[in-house]
Amino acid sequence: MDRSVARAQAMKLIYEWEMGGDGGEETRLNLLEVQPNEREADYMNRMAEGVQKNAEALDARLAPFLRGWTVERLTRVDLAILRLAVYELTLKEAPAGVIINEAVELANQYSTDKAGAFVNGVLGNLARAMEDEQADGE
Repeated sequence: MDRSVARAQAMKLIYEWEMGGDGGEETRLNLLEVQPNEREADYMNRMAEGVQKNAEALDARLAPFLRGWTVERLTRVDLAILRLAVYELTLKEAPAGVIINEAVELANQYSTDKAGAFVNGVLGNLARAMEDEQADGE
């Protein structure tokens, strides 16, 4: 499994959690067919668990950039994608452009026709605001 696949699997675990599931070992092994020792499995687990633990803070970070939407009105798929991307942006382990592009690809694959453009706009504005905050802090 490569990083893109791990990201997609993490998004699915986040979605399941949002829908009331636990994303436990049964889901990981049987539904997603991810083996514990598989390459990037740790990344998938770390992303899913990080989003679950920080969902409230991620939503607060995301909300000002939704423009005409609220977190509660988003589809659960779009919310899972956005939460994952915001979490990754805060970690700063990958370039913002890569994170945004991957989120757009997930939206194009798993959501509506317009979701990719929406996700791109929200995350692009958020990433620029984060860059500005970082520049102001230096």
